[in-house]
Amino acid sequence: MSSPRKPGGAGAGGGLAKKDYEALAAFRYMLRKFLHFSESAAEQEGLTAQHHQALLAIQGFPCRDVVTVGELAERLQLKHHSVVGLADRLVERGLVKRQSSEEDRRIVHLRLTARGLTILERLALAHQQELRKLIPGMRIQLRLLSGKIRTKTG
Repeated sequence: MSSPRKPGGAGAGGGLAKKDYEALAAFRYMLRKFLHFSESAAEQEGLTAQHHQALLAIQGFPCRDVVTVGELAERLQLKHHSVVGLADRLVERGLVKRQSSEEDRRIVHLRLTARGLTILERLALAHQQELRKLIPGMRIQLRLLSGKIRTKTG
């Protein structure tokens, strides 16, 4: 049976110090605050967090305004069949429309409707504002986590 590590100290294998856990916890807390804000903002627009993420992934896809279901599944890190159901719900709500590819009619693209884009824009503006508040603290924690600066301990 191995002996437990002492709290706050580095373990025998070069483990983490208390300040490392503190930096990880602080960064995780900031991320959670942002995610909580994001979930609440989506709810206020009548969306689930997943709906919001899908709208953002579609509109924010590099170099074009449409995505395939497969591309959206990759961006959301979900299974293809789950994204088919998500797309169905977004289409039913008038937030997304399906359109066949001009090059290959078997390929279906998803594009935001004007309504979807209007809602996404409101959410994006609110998210930018919230990030402006959180970014200074996140930068400090990221520097701590990357080892570029060290905290002064007593």
